[in-house]
Amino acid sequence: MIRIILFLVVVGALALGIAWFADRPGDVIVTWPWLEQVWPGHGRNEISLLVLGAAILVAMAALALLWSIIRAIVRSPLMLKRRLHRRRGERAYEAISRGLLAIGSGDLAAARKHTADAKRLAPAEPLSLLLSAQAAQLGGDRGAADSVFRDMANRADTKALGLRGLFIEAQRRGDHSGAHAFAEEAARDNPSLGWAGKAVLEFRCLTGDWAGALALLEAQKPALDKEAYRRQRAVLLTARALAIEDTDRDNAKAYALEAVKLAPTLVPAAALAGRVLAESGQLRKAARVVNKAWAAQPHPELAEVLANLRFGDAARDRLKRMEALAKKVPGHIEGALATARAALDAREFAKARAALESYLAAPTRRVALLMAELERAEHNDEGRAREWIARALNAAADPTWTAEGHTSDRWLPVSPGGRIDGFEWRVPLKGIVRAPTIEAEPPRAAPVESIAPPKPEGAEPPAVAEVLPSPRASEEPQGKPESRTESIAAAKAEPVIPLVHAPDDPGPEAVEESEAPAEPERGWRKIFG
Repeated sequence: MIRIILFLVVVGALALGIAWFADRPGDVIVTWPWLEQVWPGHGRNEISLLVLGAAILVAMAALALLWSIIRAIVRSPLMLKRRLHRRRGERAYEAISRGLLAIGSGDLAAARKHTADAKRLAPAEPLSLLLSAQAAQLGGDRGAADSVFRDMANRADTKALGLRGLFIEAQRRGDHSGAHAFAEEAARDNPSLGWAGKAVLEFRCLTGDWAGALALLEAQKPALDKEAYRRQRAVLLTARALAIEDTDRDNAKAYALEAVKLAPTLVPAAALAGRVLAESGQLRKAARVVNKAWAAQPHPELAEVLANLRFGDAARDRLKRMEALAKKVPGHIEGALATARAALDAREFAKARAALESYLAAPTRRVALLMAELERAEHNDEGRAREWIARALNAAADPTWTAEGHTSDRWLPVSPGGRIDGFEWRVPLKGIVRAPTIEAEPPRAAPVESIAPPKPEGAEPPAVAEVLPSPRASEEPQGKPESRTESIAAAKAEPVIPLVHAPDDPGPEAVEESEAPAEPERGWRKIFG
């Protein structure tokens, strides 16, 4: 609206000016002395003021038109070049767009065609390089993808993307040292890259470099959530304290206390802090730390620390502490097990039975084994003890440290895939719904692997060790539907669509088992079939 009003004001002012000149006629006399000499009688010209103004305007318009024509002729080669370049860019953009859509839809032929067009039209464009790398990955040509990513890593504008691609390719082929080097370089050039910082932190944790991991975590603190930072720092401090617990007791105590301050409910930190505080004579502080962690998550290691708080205590004194500890979490099985164990050590068999009574209808393995020990200690009844041991073979599993399909008897700061604080205290496979199978008999249970505990600082990098099956897995009878196993993940990989056998395809392992002679059924199995 303001522009319209301003336009009307300008037009009105011009109209008034022209009308003013028209109402006040005047003459303009132009004298040309040289023209008078050449052409007598024509050296003096008289013209009205209005005509002179109109002539000036016409002359200016003619000059502007002439200048535009000359300028267009002079600039025509450059304009043609720009036109062709713009058209080429539009075709390259179209080829890149269609190529990325083809890759997203899985059309390898179309992706290769549009990639060739993009290379021909815009070979140096970053998106063309990205399209080439993704087309090579879609076609399974890892060498070509690696070559393109290296070209991108050598350019300043695409270096971060190239290092990311090289990192992923190195992980896919199992080159963990190469992946580590690429992540280190990316994090050094651009500390704000989240994937690079996370990868470097995971690599340092897997190699036991807790000091380096803590330094890197401190550098990433501004980009992390406050609670996540406190939890991860507490985990790394606990790992460092456990690594030097036997060699540097003072520093281990300092690290453990700082970890408990950051995460009071972290069970391994509270257990370690309780042990070192009790050794230094700070019994009340040790009990306070353990009780706080126990209230958040009851754990047998915390109960053991509190039971052995004073060296040389009588068994009845330990029983009193366990009874008080169980009252803090009424109805929890860990409190009952701690009380029963202390009562058994104190020869208070009635209290041990009373603590376990509510869990005897559906006992877990630890409950059944403890009842077997109780039968031997109280009545010297080997038959009842063996009966409870037999029940333990088929009993429900107890909680253990579990992460990514792996189980461990000890807490570990990182999972086999490198995730910090990945281990959880829970029942293996809890919450996983098992689909019904077509086979008449379920497959035999696979052995469970565990992970080597953390080593002291300065030692060789710890490796994931394959050990014998745990007693829980080995004691379960073969072919029972309720037997539980943990799937083993060999290494951390990019998320892909899993390839599974169809229900009617037994796979190579099942073929080998079918070729082996079947064992004849004996005993009760033969009778009840």
